[in-house]
Amino acid sequence: MGEHDGQVRVVSRRRFLGRSAAFLGSTAAFGILQACAGRATPSSSAPIASGGPGLSPGASGEATNPLGVPAGEPLEVVIFKGGYGDDYAINAEKIFNRVHPDTKITHLGIQRLREQLQPRFVGGNPPDVIDNSGGGNLDTAALVAEGQLADLADLMDAPALDTPGETFGDTLLAGSQSGGVFDGKQHVLKYASFVFGIWYSDSLFKSKGWQYPKTWDEMLTLSDEIKKAGISPWTYEGKNPYYFTQIFNQMIWKHGGMQTYVNLDNLEPNAWKQPEVVNVAEALYQLADRGFFLPGTEGLTNTESQAEWLQGKAALLPVGSWIENEMKGLIPDGFDMVVQPTPSLDASDKVPAQGIQSGAGEDFIVPAQGKNVQAGKEFLRVLFSRESAKFFAENTKSTTVVLNSTEGLKLGTAFDSVITAVSTAGPNLLDPLAGYVVWYNKLVTEVNNQMASLLTKRIQPAEFLGNIQKVADQIAQDPSIKKYKRSA
Repeated sequence: MGEHDGQVRVVSRRRFLGRSAAFLGSTAAFGILQACAGRATPSSSAPIASGGPGLSPGASGEATNPLGVPAGEPLEVVIFKGGYGDDYAINAEKIFNRVHPDTKITHLGIQRLREQLQPRFVGGNPPDVIDNSGGGNLDTAALVAEGQLADLADLMDAPALDTPGETFGDTLLAGSQSGGVFDGKQHVLKYASFVFGIWYSDSLFKSKGWQYPKTWDEMLTLSDEIKKAGISPWTYEGKNPYYFTQIFNQMIWKHGGMQTYVNLDNLEPNAWKQPEVVNVAEALYQLADRGFFLPGTEGLTNTESQAEWLQGKAALLPVGSWIENEMKGLIPDGFDMVVQPTPSLDASDKVPAQGIQSGAGEDFIVPAQGKNVQAGKEFLRVLFSRESAKFFAENTKSTTVVLNSTEGLKLGTAFDSVITAVSTAGPNLLDPLAGYVVWYNKLVTEVNNQMASLLTKRIQPAEFLGNIQKVADQIAQDPSIKKYKRSA
């Protein structure tokens, strides 16, 4: 897949600061896929004492201070407390204090970061390091355009914390950080590796004798069987059906091939009316037309729909691989959740059925105006260490971009199915956080809104695509919006 061309939206300082009020209270659809906000949890803001009890000195071979962290200066860490929680970050902070025992760390786990942090950027006093994820996250491109984010080149070249002989960059999955490069500079680091697909209870399917389908016709047949068994075939986050737009995107890519998908990214004329896109929209509409959705789904949040699914009220759910951790404590014993890719639409599909969306999320940034920039970078060197990444996997049952950090771990059906899905897909992987979904927020919002109408039969597929095309055309013709291009 081609890398972003340019990647920086040109925004004047007046425009960026002026948008602050408009941003407050709105939802950024793009961020939702990055470990969407979980059950309501209280935010915490508490200092973590240096060198906590039981912490041992740094392990043999750890580079001590290659980034020049100032001794005794405090570090402020802000983490999006969503599907992955923030225990993994608190653990990294403890490792940080093994290496830098004189640093007092203040930790804040929150949601809807834009509302709480954008005023701090405007005021010139942002935190030192931020996990910029979840609904209502900060506009990264605007921050980059304003020079608000530090260049992480020195971090990428620094010695890895616990992998002797390798740089920090050497320890990361190849290609996992390309989405954080803006005009040739690394401004964002992506931590969590995930897949996005359709989830179901393996134990339920086995008890009913159901097989996950390979084609869309088989999916419709299965959905009908599930409905006859007294279970709703599908549910999803009805209030903000971004997850279902990912099903849409994945099926377009598989049915039409990468060029069809790239045409959407590149705002090509009538891209949303390509025959392959029309075919996928009509296929998804059949789910609504045949009454395959759990009644009331349109009013559910992501965690509400997931809870209904876990209670056995619906059989199929589109979501990412953070779900097991996000719903921790609510999963019935023996549920055995597993993930599968979208079925092939028909025999003409350009990508095989095993192709799946896989990417990296949890976007970490270091504000350039932070009081302790180098400590912010050092926190990332610690967080992306193998020790820290292994804790993340064990704690969240999800993987990171850190190489060789999950060997030997057996963490259940969900974790195993994710590993199997990526392995089976081979090279047939679609990055769900690339292209129009990160370049044009207005277009993402429109697709989201129109999907909500399509899945509730308020509009037909032709109107669905026509409305999206109008917004795509507006963006293409607006000279104030930075345009991007990529190749198939």
